[in-house]
Amino acid sequence: MKLLIGATGVALFLYLLIHIAGNLVVFLGPAAFNKYAFTLEANPLLPVIELLLLAVFVTHIYKTVRMYLGNQSARPTAYAQKKPAGGRSRKTFASSTMIISGLWLLAFLLVHVRAFHDGWGNQYEWPAGGRDLYRQEMETFTNPLMVAFYIISMVVVGSHLWHGISSAFQSLGADKPGWTRFILPAGKVIAVLIAGAFIVIALWAHFSGGVRS
Repeated sequence: MKLLIGATGVALFLYLLIHIAGNLVVFLGPAAFNKYAFTLEANPLLPVIELLLLAVFVTHIYKTVRMYLGNQSARPTAYAQKKPAGGRSRKTFASSTMIISGLWLLAFLLVHVRAFHDGWGNQYEWPAGGRDLYRQEMETFTNPLMVAFYIISMVVVGSHLWHGISSAFQSLGADKPGWTRFILPAGKVIAVLIAGAFIVIALWAHFSGGVRS
């Protein structure tokens, strides 16, 4: 089960890297961003990719929750006294709240898809073809409540990745002294960069004056 959780976790991490790379195109302006979005949405394989991504996401959540509940049922009574097991502990706030951050991100994903897939019912055509996703994104982030929710959710993303990246690779067999020395700090840096990039986009869109031609 841990192998499957690790494999799906790595797959979702790789998707996030691709996703943030595409989202950063928004800084190049509406023409570049809408062209990127149109190229992506015009790909005939997109529905298949979305279904595979959904399957990976659902599997990751289901197996993680199942493992969590299994661990809880295995020890229904909490420890009377907790003592260190020796050595340096990797336990952090992020690792202790993985199930909570994961469930938050599930709720966030539902809101995110609703907001950016159909813009709460408001869609605009782009003269060169496809949707004016740039305008849709700018309008979404004019709402300060949406920006606040998005920023909080990206902090949760960062927290989840802070522990999840290294944990996923270690579940796949990368838990060796030489690799761990690199994977642990690299995972934390990447977590901060991904979450920070998404937050910067939201703040930039909110304070840049909304829709621009």
